[in-house]
Amino acid sequence: MKKKIPVKVITYIFLAFIAILVIFPIYVTFATAFKTTEESTKNFFSWPQNIYIGNFVKVMADAHFWDYIKNSFLITVISVVVTGIMIPMVSFSIARLMRKYKYFKILYFVFVLSLFAPFQVLMVPLTQLCTKLGLMNQAGIILIYCAFALGQGVFLFVGYYKSIPVELEEAAVIDGCTTTQTFFKIVFPLAKPMTMTVIILNTLWIWNDFLLPLLILNKSASNWTLPLYQYNFKSAYTFDYNLAFASFMFSIVPMIIMYICLQKNIIEGLTAGAVKS
Repeated sequence: MKKKIPVKVITYIFLAFIAILVIFPIYVTFATAFKTTEESTKNFFSWPQNIYIGNFVKVMADAHFWDYIKNSFLITVISVVVTGIMIPMVSFSIARLMRKYKYFKILYFVFVLSLFAPFQVLMVPLTQLCTKLGLMNQAGIILIYCAFALGQGVFLFVGYYKSIPVELEEAAVIDGCTTTQTFFKIVFPLAKPMTMTVIILNTLWIWNDFLLPLLILNKSASNWTLPLYQYNFKSAYTFDYNLAFASFMFSIVPMIIMYICLQKNIIEGLTAGAVKS
């Protein structure tokens, strides 16, 4: 009689396969970034025999490279700070008033429905609107990021606020706190796990985003972000993979470090509002 393969074995094999699919592109990026062009030509997928940092030196020698990093940094930081303050406040109003006023319930469903709209459908009208309003610049893309972040952020925060006892807010009001004081002194500190989750998710998205900068910022090279610079990292006839992958490292490494350091906050934020106390 044949023995059945345990479910755990099949699960581990499947997870190992998925892990390889995720890790392999990262391995290729790291390996290629530290190889010479000649070594990459011989074997593109091999690990470098000698660590070569000349690719990084060439990338950093570009006169505009640090300008692109500054653009990415400013756009990401401003967008994340604005959404990190705006989303919790909007969500708090909706969570506490949606049962009392029908308007807030409709508003909540509008935000949730925005999650189901494919970006490809919005590309053309969004570009036309930004062109007419003069928002084909960094200020415009920050505004767009804040608008797109609202859907997911409100959905996560409203669920989280429902797990916070209303009695805490009532006690604060009895002690003389206004609604604003109650939010910033009681509710907002309790929502720290979800706030960190939204901040981390938006940081990963905005820092690595390519399509929106391509649509909004590609008219002027001075407005390029790091992903746009990497996209245009080619001459008319050739593409230097070693230099390109070295530039990719400047995008990947900061996000990997941030995610490893703060992944606990993501897990706490996503699970904290799942069970109502």
